[in-house]
Amino acid sequence: MQLSFPLAQDPDQEASELGRKLFAGQVEFLKGVVAMSGLPPADRLEVCFAGRSNVGKSSLINALTGRKALARASNTPGRTQEINFFTLADHHYLVDLPGYGYANAPVAVVQKWQALLKQYLSGRQTLRRAFVLVDARHGIKPVDEEIMQLLDSAAVTFQCVLTKTDKISEKECLEVLDQMRSKLAPHPAAFPELILTSSEKGEGLATLRATIAGLH
Repeated sequence: MQLSFPLAQDPDQEASELGRKLFAGQVEFLKGVVAMSGLPPADRLEVCFAGRSNVGKSSLINALTGRKALARASNTPGRTQEINFFTLADHHYLVDLPGYGYANAPVAVVQKWQALLKQYLSGRQTLRRAFVLVDARHGIKPVDEEIMQLLDSAAVTFQCVLTKTDKISEKECLEVLDQMRSKLAPHPAAFPELILTSSEKGEGLATLRATIAGLH
């Protein structure tokens, strides 16, 4: 039976409070990793955020944590070449993966980080979910499908999070959701719920926080 990928429900009060507490606690940048040897110990649950350049990943991480400059946004696509680890309370890692799909980076640089990404996704036992961010104005692009195939092959569950939903109309939103559902259907690792967010308006943040807090 084909998954329909419904929108994630708003969390109930208990789930919402768990999410709020998790992200209201101590959040700190731990380190940027450029090689597998630099990974911190796999001693806590972790989630990672992936998305093509300028999808609004830094803005979403900052909005989730309520810290304006935790993840640095850059106007230059592909500036972040490291896997950035943040500690969330004393029991989670929040991992910011390098933005992908940038045309201006040298081929060798892209190949190096793609290799690191594959190693990280395949070898991290504590990684519970990858959140693949998709710009609401553009929907899923071929470069997004590449990362989804990588997650399929690594058997890492991923969930699509639509960003910048405040930038499109309701009709456009329905159209992009239809496009996403058809693109996600063939992916065995895709979690069957979509989350809509707007970092500027705060929409969907409670849902995403509760989703992360509910992982075990």
